[in-house]
Amino acid sequence: MNAVSPAGRGPLPVVLVGGLHADARAAVVQRLLETVPGSLALHHDLAVPPGAETVRRTVRDRFRALGAADVPLVNGCGCCALREDLLPELRRLADTGVCRLAVVELWDSVEPRGVAEAVAAHGAGGGSGFRLTGVLTAVDPAFVLPYLACGDDLAETGLAVAVSDRRTVGDTFARQVEYVSVLALADGPEAAEPADHALLAQTAPAARQVRAGSVDLVAAAFGGFDTEAAAARAHPACALLPQEAREHGVATLVWRADRPFHPGRLYAALEDLTCAAARSRGRFWLADRPDTLLAWDAAGGALCVENAGPWLAALPEAAWEMVPAERRVAAALDWHPEHGDRGQHLTFTAPGLDTDGLRELLGSCLLTDAEYAGGPAAWRHLPPAFDELLAPVS
Repeated sequence: MNAVSPAGRGPLPVVLVGGLHADARAAVVQRLLETVPGSLALHHDLAVPPGAETVRRTVRDRFRALGAADVPLVNGCGCCALREDLLPELRRLADTGVCRLAVVELWDSVEPRGVAEAVAAHGAGGGSGFRLTGVLTAVDPAFVLPYLACGDDLAETGLAVAVSDRRTVGDTFARQVEYVSVLALADGPEAAEPADHALLAQTAPAARQVRAGSVDLVAAAFGGFDTEAAAARAHPACALLPQEAREHGVATLVWRADRPFHPGRLYAALEDLTCAAARSRGRFWLADRPDTLLAWDAAGGALCVENAGPWLAALPEAAWEMVPAERRVAAALDWHPEHGDRGQHLTFTAPGLDTDGLRELLGSCLLTDAEYAGGPAAWRHLPPAFDELLAPVS
């Protein structure tokens, strides 16, 4: 049975509003406060100087700040401090019974996934009296390309949440818009062009877009959010990747192949492939690592390649039941009679994308017919090229 607040209502609804576009985020939060009577906004300001030991948490309604407190940093990490303090504060608000909606305004570079999963895991099911009802990313469409194409480190722009934060502006923004199921579009000082909207739609095809000033925004705040489904959408083995598209000068190329990459030729082409699109992602297969599913994640000219575990075909059938159903379904849809789910599935999105050039370059990185004929035993002896990229971070 779900916990209820002292006022007799159900668990306190909680909506997360994130995004690097601070003005757009503030507009969305204010709209929710003005539309939902009795709503309160919580915000942890993670813009702290080096050596600081606390972050500032504020609580406000539509008119003014109602309270503030200094929250201790946890392991020098602002996101850790947010999660450690947010859950008790949500329980306190739920216990008062006077708050009808808790709007958690995430700080600029905080990605919603970790916070959403923490709130969902410790919500009403645990008897704390709150539940996650929405996760939104606020966006000013006019600034989608400048942010997505920005390869600056967050530390260089004052947006890092910890000393160890090595993310870039582009990849952070990409994950903010691709994780959520709703994008809240706020009007900014710059007029957005049709190409801006096309780029956003092609980058985050799984997200529904609503205007910050519409009634749909409130519906999205209370519509519910499935963190398990969102995690599945983000996993490279079963990610809901963009489809082929071309609109207002913005194009998305979906490139697939059922033979492996030559490690050396692909490595030599990484810079050109990474810089060819504002956003590219997917999964790929290296000939010298035939059992390893590799994730491709690039934005702003910066590429991250990660080991995402084994291909399903590399596992004994007895282990398949331990794999999430979404993964098994995705593998079945792409199953090859010889290679199983091994294969290349990469997407590239950008204004003015050179799709023909990309297809040619990617094709040149695959094993040739002669190399392919050598079979897996020979492929394993190809000179490795990705050892350094895939080495564990110390």
